[in-house]
Amino acid sequence: MTKPQIRPVSGAQYSRILGVGGYRPVRVIPNSEVLEWIDSSDEWIRTRSGIAERRWAGPEESVSEMSVQAAGKAIAQAGITAEQIGGVIVSTVSHFKQTPAIATEISERLGCGTAPAFDISAACAGFGYGLGLADGMIRGGNAEYVLVIGVERLSDLTDRSDRSTAFIFGDGAGAVVVGPSDTPGIGKLVWGSDGSQADLITQTEAWDTAFAKSDAVNGAGEETKWPALRMDGQPVFRWAVWEMAKVAQQALDAAGITADQLGAFIPHQANMRITDAMIKALKLPESVPVARDIAETGNTSAASIPLAMERMLESGEAHSGDLALIIGFGAGLVYAAAVVTLP
Repeated sequence: MTKPQIRPVSGAQYSRILGVGGYRPVRVIPNSEVLEWIDSSDEWIRTRSGIAERRWAGPEESVSEMSVQAAGKAIAQAGITAEQIGGVIVSTVSHFKQTPAIATEISERLGCGTAPAFDISAACAGFGYGLGLADGMIRGGNAEYVLVIGVERLSDLTDRSDRSTAFIFGDGAGAVVVGPSDTPGIGKLVWGSDGSQADLITQTEAWDTAFAKSDAVNGAGEETKWPALRMDGQPVFRWAVWEMAKVAQQALDAAGITADQLGAFIPHQANMRITDAMIKALKLPESVPVARDIAETGNTSAASIPLAMERMLESGEAHSGDLALIIGFGAGLVYAAAVVTLP
């Protein structure tokens, strides 16, 4: 007797980004304000990071609200309705409820019906991870359109007294709609992790430790300190410059193109010096526009690539149909790179 077999699933042959949208908080934090917290200078901050200002969210600019605003723009640009979304993926490390996932709230607010919705925690590589998952869902026949959101309120995790990190982080949300395509629009994702270096970028304390300490000191009338992000800058810099340049080249090779065929280079907005070093390592021609959104936005982790992508398209630095190399890297240590066709 022949055993029954599962019916084969047929999805789209390829996928691509159909729309992009971003949300930047209203409040601007210039370097002059940061200098009220730490002993430094505007020149030191600009030289070390390339940052002149960053955006910090107000009380009403929640992770959910920023995501909804960014996603609405991406859905409209894609020319579809929220009801057509077949999956909502949200990458964030600054949604502080363990459960439920913030993606379910965002999906409901957008009107995505019963679309599967879930969060991923992959720090600054989270957008790339989400893009890879969306590509697989579409080509695997599990969704026609997938919404990928990178969103952070890193101001909530910033220690203003830490001279090494107080000037780095910003808030915001970026979103893309990924859908079916007749031609390849998302190259092979080159992604991975190196957990042996997980302590280079981390939260200062686990929440349970912080809560236990809070209970103990509150009884004595002492002030407790909220957990914050900590980074060992020099090792992270070396890793990002040398190892991520190799990953970026692997993504170019996997897509079958060379650096001079790119229409844009959109790296995670971590540090302007890292970007410059990667440009040199990749031998990127001067004719290829490079995202430098960090100057006005700071490091927004998972949101940085879609925010930079939106800005380059709106400013005319990059154009619809151009090939762009994207790469994200950060806490974990994790990374993800791919060549994509811009919407």
